[in-house]
Amino acid sequence: MVAVAFVVHPERPVAAELAARAGEWLTARGHTVTSVVDSVDHKEGLNGDGVDLAVSLGGDGTMLRTVAMAAGRGIPVLGVNLGQLGYLTEVEPPTLERALERFVAGDYEVEERMTLAVEIVRAGVRPSSDAGSPYLVLNEAVVEKTVPGHTVRLSASIAGRPFVTYLADGLLVCTPTGSTAYNLSARGPILSPLLRALVVTPISAHMLFDRTFVLEPHQWLRLEVAGPRPGILVVDGVSVAQLEPGDAVECREGPKNARLVSLGDRDFHSILRSRFHLADR
Repeated sequence: MVAVAFVVHPERPVAAELAARAGEWLTARGHTVTSVVDSVDHKEGLNGDGVDLAVSLGGDGTMLRTVAMAAGRGIPVLGVNLGQLGYLTEVEPPTLERALERFVAGDYEVEERMTLAVEIVRAGVRPSSDAGSPYLVLNEAVVEKTVPGHTVRLSASIAGRPFVTYLADGLLVCTPTGSTAYNLSARGPILSPLLRALVVTPISAHMLFDRTFVLEPHQWLRLEVAGPRPGILVVDGVSVAQLEPGDAVECREGPKNARLVSLGDRDFHSILRSRFHLADR
């Protein structure tokens, strides 16, 4: 017997319908089911005691929030694509019951994906002074400008050593999994999602050095708002904190991996080929 928690997108009726139907299928076979409404509040939702699988019913945003709730508890996540891109999701709605059947039978693998631990350090205050910090992040953390038409100055240090001060619209730090998200839009590189690295990509840098660079997973990055204008921290698409001059954000390899259920039916490069309409010439 397994215990399954469905995380349901609140604005897509098809998600609730799919959860209800799959829940009936599971309970008819003696399994336990709970349902959770998707929320941007990562602290609400899954109770990890006894949950064997979290099923995300939505798009990549719902998948990110499900991972944020599940990763710290070691719960594997199965993504069902009800959105547009579906880079992170594993199955389409018509195949959900078959996917659950395979999970129950043990016919699956778990991909261990690197996460980021993202911590706010207020000027003159010890780390973790902000509620929710450190954040467990699957895709990316971004420190960006708040004033339209202006830039933000960010002093970057690598493993405690000064590197460079950026004048840019922002600076993005992502995992290999997140390389196909905002990083891709900012013309950063695409990495295989099972690699382990920190990818650092400037956003519209107003300087000659505007290239992405890649750090080893044991290295860490500190971004301090150098002023005179403030910045804002966005993690996995959610704005979480205003940053004043002197405040900093530290990004390092997360203590817990995201555990994504893989059924072997899709692979990363096939998804890229499909999403970008790539074809042999």
